Amino acid sequence: MQFLFLFSGPLKLQLPSIHCSFSSSIHLSIHPSIHPSIHPSIFLQLSAMLSFAALTLRLGSTGCRGGRRNLATVVSGNKTSQLVRERLKEDLDKMRGQFPGFRPGLVVLQVGDRDDSNLYISMKLKAAAEIGINANHVRLPKTATEDEVLRRIVEVNENPEVHGLIVQLPLDSINPMDTEKVTNAVAPEKDVDGLTSINAGKLSRGDLQDCFIPCTPKGCMKLISQTGTSVAGKNAVVIGRSKIVGAPMHDLLLWSHATVTTCHSKTTDLAAQVGRADILVVGAGKAEMVKGEWLKEGAVVIDCGINHIPDNSKDNGMRVVGDVHYPSAKEKAGFITPVPGGVGPMTVAMLMENTVQSAKRFLKTYQPGKWNISYTKLKPQKPQPSDTAIAHSFTPKTIGRLAREVGLFSEEVEHYGTTRAKVRLEALNRLKTQPDGKYLVVTGITPTPLGEGTTTTTLGLAQALGAHLHVNSFACVRQPSQGSNFGVKGGAVGGGYSQVIPMEEVSLHLTSDTQAVMAASSLVVDTINARVLSESTQSDKALFDWLVPLRDGHRKFSLSQLNRLKRLGIEKPETQKPEEIYRFIRLDIDPETKTLSGSVASEMMAVLALSTSLGDMTRRLARMVVAYSRKGKPVTTEDLGISGVLATLMRDAVKPSLMQTMEGTPVFVHTCPLSDIAQGNSSILADQIALKLVGPEGFVVTEAEGGAELGMEKFFDIKCRSSGLHPDVVVMVATVHGLKIHGGGPAVTAGSAMPKEYSAENLTLLENGCSHLKRQLENARAFGLPVIVAINTFSTDTDAELGLVCEQAKLAGALEAVPCSHWAEGGAGAVALGQAVQRAAEIPHQMNFLYDLEMPIDDKIRAIAKSMYGAGDVELLPQAQQKVALFSKQGLGNLPICMAKTHLSLSHDPERKGVPTGFTLPIRDIHANLGAGFLYPLVGTTSVPPQSPAFSCFHDNDFSTESK
Repeated sequence: MQFLFLFSGPLKLQLPSIHCSFSSSIHLSIHPSIHPSIHPSIFLQLSAMLSFAALTLRLGSTGCRGGRRNLATVVSGNKTSQLVRERLKEDLDKMRGQFPGFRPGLVVLQVGDRDDSNLYISMKLKAAAEIGINANHVRLPKTATEDEVLRRIVEVNENPEVHGLIVQLPLDSINPMDTEKVTNAVAPEKDVDGLTSINAGKLSRGDLQDCFIPCTPKGCMKLISQTGTSVAGKNAVVIGRSKIVGAPMHDLLLWSHATVTTCHSKTTDLAAQVGRADILVVGAGKAEMVKGEWLKEGAVVIDCGINHIPDNSKDNGMRVVGDVHYPSAKEKAGFITPVPGGVGPMTVAMLMENTVQSAKRFLKTYQPGKWNISYTKLKPQKPQPSDTAIAHSFTPKTIGRLAREVGLFSEEVEHYGTTRAKVRLEALNRLKTQPDGKYLVVTGITPTPLGEGTTTTTLGLAQALGAHLHVNSFACVRQPSQGSNFGVKGGAVGGGYSQVIPMEEVSLHLTSDTQAVMAASSLVVDTINARVLSESTQSDKALFDWLVPLRDGHRKFSLSQLNRLKRLGIEKPETQKPEEIYRFIRLDIDPETKTLSGSVASEMMAVLALSTSLGDMTRRLARMVVAYSRKGKPVTTEDLGISGVLATLMRDAVKPSLMQTMEGTPVFVHTCPLSDIAQGNSSILADQIALKLVGPEGFVVTEAEGGAELGMEKFFDIKCRSSGLHPDVVVMVATVHGLKIHGGGPAVTAGSAMPKEYSAENLTLLENGCSHLKRQLENARAFGLPVIVAINTFSTDTDAELGLVCEQAKLAGALEAVPCSHWAEGGAGAVALGQAVQRAAEIPHQMNFLYDLEMPIDDKIRAIAKSMYGAGDVELLPQAQQKVALFSKQGLGNLPICMAKTHLSLSHDPERKGVPTGFTLPIRDIHANLGAGFLYPLVGTTSVPPQSPAFSCFHDNDFSTESK
């Protein structure tokens, strides 16, 4: 019989032949069988007198007279671990008070399905749930390879919501596993098990405050401290040298100033070594190897062993024991941990403590919703060097580093060298529950031949928001084509100190998206030519055998061919009748009706920019009408059987390309549809991913090419309809010299000297040009959003001129007008613009579309012409009238309109600057871009595709092999 008594204060006990004095720190266990003269009723009376459990009364202690020596004090891990858990709950309450909604994250990664591992994991998950830690169990099958395990570890390492990662050992896989390699793959700052070489090295050096201590040794130290024993100066013996228990236990005791001896299976005088130990920690994994008679009297014994030995009295025939023979050891030790119930609960508690500790370290640098990103400090030079010289004076950070800074995982980034990368669309799926950030669209007045700087302003504003106002900011710009690169405006994206770098990489091939589009377009053209030739020279049987070869007695139809058969109403492809075969194989294409060129300005680029996923792009490519039959029936890429291969050619091009500005802010450079014949905006996917990455307090700055009446109108009525995204603010870019041109100034010729009117103050000319700014502001405000005017300044601008533009802009309805010097100063020159944008984004607004999709085709065209261009009316020429009737009959009347108009004037005449009004807008034809999903009327003499730049800069882009 054993009685357990707990005391709240000192106790003096006098019994026949026994006189014991005990303090409240003694845990007493009395065995009446040793003294049969003591009646059990005495113990019952005593128990009624005791206040609550704190100690166990044990027969005989130092100072006891007339009995056997003490039994060891049992050091229970259950009670101590519960105290630890209560303290951790309090810590988490404080964290949530400072960071509402924050929870430490823990992942337990398991390979296989071992029963013992499952038991340990369930204990860990239960403890985490009790404390308030968000714990997840990731289980990989026994068939998992080492590479799969390592990839999963990298995913967890990069997840900011996870602060602790445990790899459950052993790794139960049928494939070879390097345990050392796997455990070392865990990021040291998340290694709450303390098993990586980095944490072990720090522990061995004594850097206890800068590492994670393995959970079992850490728990052992807590239990030793519970005994009241001072470790300093004591002789400590550790049996076992494993990396999980023995080796780190040695280091912990050593740095706590004990004299430590490590023993193991090869130690010859083990009993003698144990006999000298004031503190003994055993973790050898051998059942009951340490005998009681080995122990030094009063020693502290910490038993880390978990072993199973036969025991017929147990239901399962097994009993759990430690590495110490408990019955004999408790007779000699001063303190001893039981098995189970000793070290085990403390190991789990220390795991939780390490996880909370990791979360605390994370919160020291954590700012809710903010990236942990580094920015480059600019030092603008005067006089300002060339764009090329400026770009070459900066060394961009590696693209992998930038990707990590903005919250992308390595598995989501495909590197193209060290400074550019593709971002996989899986990132968008991972972030789908993340709220979007603020959405800004940058447009401008109708551009003049030298450009107004919408791209430079887009980049400068993103730099100002990120590097100077310290909010997450992302710029999304179009990729320049080589044709425009070698035009008068130069070859980079942006200019001065607001550029994308490296400038050569972004301006030339980048990640080969334009090459993929050109290859796909050329494939369509070549396939049409080949099909026309084949149909004119081959019999039905030969053509059928060519299109669907007979192999092993069967014909295998491609997916696109099966879809064509379905549209034709042919249900049994293997048994077509001759007339069915004829209908299937004969497209009867009119060669004069090909709608694609082999250039980057084809519908392919518009499709790429408007796609919202790889699947969406594939479906859009299949719908593309690329020619017409001699009877006027549309021929799609699916009819040609090439829609699948087009998607294959463009499957990488659909991923946005990640680069950076000169100040280290992120940029997506993706797609380049032109505003005069297409929608003129960067891709939807770039905007969508960027909006998720910046978070709800961040900003995405995207650019709409051309003037507000063109690129911006298409941004709202086409791009926003496809994406479902609604912007918050419009930024309109204007320049003094551009407004002077619209005010009636002399023509500007590329490559010629600038007329003096643009370098000298001329308020009259400028005020006349402000009427054009007023018109474009009306266009922007028609969509229901606040508009900020950004005046892209030049050194020749005077204060009076800038003041006049600001005044006129506000009178015309701009919320604010801000002069900006981002070309000369980078983000610092656009800080005021960034602050104005932040204020504008807080204003409640409701975005409008310009027209309803259900309106008739000609009415939609008329709405755009009158509202955006200032036309008095439109004139649909006979061919355009025929197309309106045809498309309406085909059910295409509800598509949005993409006007193919010159970008150099509000009207259809590029020479008419300012604010032309009352003109009749001629529509000579209408085409259907069914893949892109819009109808595009051809206005006036607009060419499709547009002509190459009138002034080429080939001589400015010579390549030299000379070292620099």
